[in-house]
Amino acid sequence: MATHTATTTVSRPAAEPATRDLPIRVASFGGDDLAALLGSAASGFAVMWLVLTQLGQFSSLAELGLGWYAAFLGIYYLVVRQLDGRVLAGDRVMAVVVFSAALAMVVPLALIFGYLFKKGISGLHWQFFTETQAAIGPLDPATKGGAAHAIVGTLQQVGLAVLMSVPLGVLCAVFLNEVGGPLQRPVRIFVDAMNGVPTILAGLFVYAVWVSVFGWSGFAASLAISISMLPIITRTSEEVLRLVPDGLREASLALGGSEWKTTWSVVLPTARSGLITAVILGVARAIGETAPLIATAFGAYAMNTDPFSGAQAALPLYIYKQVTESSSANVQARAWAGALVLMMLVLVLFVIARLIGWSAARASRRRITNAAASES
Repeated sequence: MATHTATTTVSRPAAEPATRDLPIRVASFGGDDLAALLGSAASGFAVMWLVLTQLGQFSSLAELGLGWYAAFLGIYYLVVRQLDGRVLAGDRVMAVVVFSAALAMVVPLALIFGYLFKKGISGLHWQFFTETQAAIGPLDPATKGGAAHAIVGTLQQVGLAVLMSVPLGVLCAVFLNEVGGPLQRPVRIFVDAMNGVPTILAGLFVYAVWVSVFGWSGFAASLAISISMLPIITRTSEEVLRLVPDGLREASLALGGSEWKTTWSVVLPTARSGLITAVILGVARAIGETAPLIATAFGAYAMNTDPFSGAQAALPLYIYKQVTESSSANVQARAWAGALVLMMLVLVLFVIARLIGWSAARASRRRITNAAASES
């Protein structure tokens, strides 16, 4: 007896055509997006110009600019929402807001640097880096004499301050983030309080404790500078250490490493680039301070390469004395030149520190890649 097996064919619905439900690459920005951006900007300007000139009363360019910006954001949101949806529209508008904030920060800095370069380049010459003000008077031309003594004093004072404040700041940050204990909260409160102390108080404190006993010196200035650098380095280093993943610490402890070994071999190398940034922030604040130097280094017109004996010059003091002692055009030109050199010195230190941070980050990524390759 034959058995027949019935086969049932199930009909499936035809595949629907592909729709635009694909993931949207938010970072992509093509020609259509640029056209929507420029068109929204032109439309916002036209709307505000019509409102202020025809329907209202035009008062100032600031009112026109603020109104145009608000109208531009609204129109741009509606245009992108119509083309790409609500999610991408909100992202595009926030990207414009963030870019505008960055531009509002960069443009004033560029204008300040451009104005400083324009005023200071006329008094900048080769002798400015090789000569001092030992035999220079207010009637001498701006091309005579220089600020070599002030440059040397600034480098020595800031260098000594870095040697004192960086180890203390990093160790304090390690205590606050890695060790802890009953003193953690009082130490953090004390560091925050130091961050708000005016630098002139640091100069007066060093004057009362050190200068009144041992006299003026560049070392006394470095003590005052380190007091202003220490809380910035500590707080910034603490925030950087918090960004280190806890998985790295747990892996090191699981492999038998002690707490101090984990901190020294895992946490600090991982946060190296951020710690360098913390040092940059501290130096950037300290290198331009004038008030604490008046009460500690006092200033000098001749070269003094010994920071532990006698009054010593510095670039902020050099600028201050040139501005306050005479209104001569030549003296003012020297002051602008000193300000330009101080700005260039900060930029050079920043670039060097960034290069060190980038090289350290590349070396760390290379070690991680090699370790993963060897395990596989």
